Amino acid sequence: MNISRKDFFKKSLLSLGEAVCSVNDALKAPVAAPMEIPDPDNYDAIPRENLVAVAHNEHCLAKNSGCFSCVERCEPGAIRLIPGVGIRVNPQLCTGCGTCEYVCPVTPKAVTMNARPTE
Repeated sequence: MNISRKDFFKKSLLSLGEAVCSVNDALKAPVAAPMEIPDPDNYDAIPRENLVAVAHNEHCLAKNSGCFSCVERCEPGAIRLIPGVGIRVNPQLCTGCGTCEYVCPVTPKAVTMNARPTE
C-alpha cells in the first residue's frame, strides 16, 4: 500500500470528523421521565425491611463503562449486572439496607430506595 503522509493524515482527520458527527446524537442527554423519589421528611420513618432498591438504568454507568459500585457492595447479592443494559435488582433478596444508593457515584442516583410494594 503506497500512500503519502499528507493523504494519510487527510483521511485520518476526515474519518475522525465523520466519527464525531455520528456520535453527536449520543452525547446529548436523554430526556428521562421524572423519578419517583421518597419523601425525605418521611424517609427515616419507613422501616428498612419495608424498603427495596429500584434500578434507574437511564442514569447507570454500569451499562457502558464498568461501574460496579452497587454490585460489589450488595451483601445479599440482590444486584446483578446485565452488560449493555445496566443493573437488575432481585426484590426477594434485597434487605433494604440502602448501601447501593449510598455508593452510587452518579447524580441523580441510578439506584434508589423505595417503599416495598404490599401484596
